[in-house]
Amino acid sequence: MNNKKLSLITKASFGAGAFGKDAVYAIVGTYLMMYLTDYRSVAPAFVGALFMVARIWDAFNDPFMGMIVDNTRTRWGKFRPWILIGTVINAIVLVLLFANNGLEGHSYLVWCSIFYILWGMTYTIMDIPYWSLVPAMTDNEDERSQISAIPRICASCAWLVINSFGLIMVAKFGGGDDVKGFSILAICIAIVFILASLLTVIFCKEQVVVASAEKTSVKGMLRVLLKNDQVKIILGIALFFNIAYQLSNSFALYYFKYVAERTYEAAGNGVLYPVYAGVAGFAQMGSMAILPFLSKKIGKKISFFLASFLPVFGFALLFFLGLVAPKNVFGVGLCSAIVNCGIGFMLVFITVILSEVVDYGEYSLGTRNESILFSMQTFVVKFAGAFSGFVSGVGLTMIGYVANQQQTAGAENGMRIIMFLIPAILSALCFLIYIKGYKLTPEYYSNMMNELRARKSEN
Repeated sequence: MNNKKLSLITKASFGAGAFGKDAVYAIVGTYLMMYLTDYRSVAPAFVGALFMVARIWDAFNDPFMGMIVDNTRTRWGKFRPWILIGTVINAIVLVLLFANNGLEGHSYLVWCSIFYILWGMTYTIMDIPYWSLVPAMTDNEDERSQISAIPRICASCAWLVINSFGLIMVAKFGGGDDVKGFSILAICIAIVFILASLLTVIFCKEQVVVASAEKTSVKGMLRVLLKNDQVKIILGIALFFNIAYQLSNSFALYYFKYVAERTYEAAGNGVLYPVYAGVAGFAQMGSMAILPFLSKKIGKKISFFLASFLPVFGFALLFFLGLVAPKNVFGVGLCSAIVNCGIGFMLVFITVILSEVVDYGEYSLGTRNESILFSMQTFVVKFAGAFSGFVSGVGLTMIGYVANQQQTAGAENGMRIIMFLIPAILSALCFLIYIKGYKLTPEYYSNMMNELRARKSEN
């Protein structure tokens, strides 16, 4: 076991990798749907169906990629080779996904379908081993809390940059041609992605290693997922949270453009979305930084309550603000801060809890399978993105959305339901699952880790 502290360069390099990979996820998660519907004239229902089909396909890929990583044995460890390979391939696919290729009609639908599906598959190659490094770098609980928070802070920074300045960069790069602007922005992000991942690969090494010549079979993978009773708890929390988070995040562009500010041209000229996204980034980074200290002060249970219900309160406040003063910049910023403080807490909690579940799996089953368990996080994130994309695409069609036009009263109310009500309900359910099912309390976990260390000392 490795109970020592990690160096500053290790922590910073791990954070750099998160910045790069989440810059990639941000351009896809925030802009791809609107890019397809408003800039490439693709039907919203088609986009929603594509997102869902791609993620169902990923449902079969992610656990098997986790098994492949867990079965990898190289002089550089299990994880870093796959981080490098996945980064390079995914960066190339991202550039092709946003390529200014001049295709239209059915030819373009085939192009975007192929490369969106490939984007999800290749992102898995890099993302699963990246997060699997968290429990592999240290078993020191304080250090693990920090290295769970640092990449989340860096990831939020990436989302802040892309969400706040993405459309500005598109306009600047495109010079009036927004499709060209998106293409150049994707190239820039791909380069940053590769450079950032190189830092992670060079400076972040595995320290907590369970030596075993035995490789994990498909049967062994199913055993890891089905016999660890805490897996379904963390997956339920992660699923509800990610659907809520991604649904509100991807729909915010539509809400502020068409409901709050009523700007109908393709790019829009409002300021509310940049304010909402900018405050969101700072709120998430701030909350992630203080969570390790806050959790020690007020306890894990109360901290998790805040993670679950701050978004509920913030969404309710933003809903009423939209009815009485929709263009109030200060109010939008305040609501964003409340919502995203809770989101920041939850992002760190999910990583910490999943790392604890890895340890619990080793304790209860006798095998340590970081990548198989973290593959489920990747699957959940992508499935949530697919579900939120499907709800958004089909929902836009059902409420009568028309791109770049003034929306009907029914369409505006439909946007409010998708943006506020559904995410608030899902966020509250996260706390219910945690209270009812998660048994790794601080006392239980501490005793469990002491026994694990004693076992390994004996061996």
